[in-house]
Amino acid sequence: MSTAVRASGFLIYRCIQSEIQYLLLQTSYGEHHWTPPKGHVDPGEDLWTTALRETHEEAGLTEPQLDISDFKTTMRYMVKDNPKEVVYWLARLKTPDTSIKLSDEHQDYKWLGLAEACTYAKYEEMQKALRDADDYISKHSGTCTS
Repeated sequence: MSTAVRASGFLIYRCIQSEIQYLLLQTSYGEHHWTPPKGHVDPGEDLWTTALRETHEEAGLTEPQLDISDFKTTMRYMVKDNPKEVVYWLARLKTPDTSIKLSDEHQDYKWLGLAEACTYAKYEEMQKALRDADDYISKHSGTCTS
């Protein structure tokens, strides 16, 4: 069995009028699927550095703009018969109206409530990650406050 491809990113949310909304980006290639910002780990790079780099490259967001929690989830699945492992940290966008600046890898973005985000995300592993993050927010933040 081959070594798993490793990637990481952030499940980014914002609070708008007490509603939690998740950031999903639509790829400009393949099936045009929707995911949070993430990307492959470069040689010599750790998962944390990758998550920060990819979030900046894909959405234009930097670490000072995010309130990063201690929630972390790992997804494992197969892509074209090869194992893939993706680690996501949960982060709240500190200023909810911050502009998103897409890279060429993406053609659109949306801020979505949990149910709609799960519909867009399509894959069971991503839906579970979003639900787990939402549970974490409700247990640790009580309510969504800006």
